[in-house]
Amino acid sequence: MSSSPIVEGAVKPAAPATSATTTLTFGARLRRDWPLILMCVPAMLLLAVFHYLPALGTIIAFQDYNPFAGDTPLDAFLSSEWIGFGNFQYLFETPAFWESVRNTLAITAFQLVFYFPIPILLAILLNSIMSPRLRSFVQSVVYLPHFFSWVLVISLFQMMLGGAGLIAQTARDHGMTAPDFMTNPDTFYFLITSQAIWKDAGWGMIVFLAALAAIDPSLYEASAADGAGRMRRFWHITLPGLRPVIVLLLILRLGDALNVGFEQFFLQREAVGRDAAEVLDTYVYFQGIGVQQWGVGAAAGLVKALVGLLLILGANKVAHKLGEQGIYAKS
Repeated sequence: MSSSPIVEGAVKPAAPATSATTTLTFGARLRRDWPLILMCVPAMLLLAVFHYLPALGTIIAFQDYNPFAGDTPLDAFLSSEWIGFGNFQYLFETPAFWESVRNTLAITAFQLVFYFPIPILLAILLNSIMSPRLRSFVQSVVYLPHFFSWVLVISLFQMMLGGAGLIAQTARDHGMTAPDFMTNPDTFYFLITSQAIWKDAGWGMIVFLAALAAIDPSLYEASAADGAGRMRRFWHITLPGLRPVIVLLLILRLGDALNVGFEQFFLQREAVGRDAAEVLDTYVYFQGIGVQQWGVGAAAGLVKALVGLLLILGANKVAHKLGEQGIYAKS
């Protein structure tokens, strides 16, 4: 019996659908991805214990909370008097609260101008170093201060810029008036910004270095072959490559506008005075925890969180208008 001839050009039957195109059930995906889920468990527990569970405590912002009202925290919640928006009314009627808000926003605006661009410039300069050894050495030097505590950072600045520091002693030895940097309220913004730059600018450039590494080197080679100079390559290749990261970090920084830190200002508050160094975090400590007005402190923290959320949503919407993705894609 002869086999049937194969007709040239005939259409072959479609291959059966592979298992890759089928939709996996939840159980199948769980069995497939359990190692990845297991890796995420520590981070999920960290968020649950230190972020989500404490968020339940914001209820004391609406109470005249007394932690000694019961034998357990739950008894204290149930026994404390419910006062509604009384703590918020107290905040909004207190001039010291608005002074701390004004200082916080002023410091944020100042550092957005004088601190935020520094990590970007450092990343661009470091990326231009051709020698790998020199680049590694510079990275190590600028990363190192990030691991210092604020106590050590301020102590180092005190030894350099304080009244008995190196600069003041040198000025007095030459018959000049010793400059006043560490206790002058008028230059406090410059002082804290210079401290933040020295401590964290090197660490902040890591993200920008990663963005620069993701830019295709062939773009630079092609533009150089077409006669583009250094500035044109920077303007048309480097900046567009960095722009999504810059927008993302700027949005996150705006969301943190009312959170400029605690230790740095707490350690220098007495030296420059409350009017210059009082920010929201120190206000919560001194006017809330320090005098045991727990509800007032919780109300101030809740105001910070709500304002930060509104700033993030607003900045992200502006980013969408400008054609950027922001922190989440436009639905």
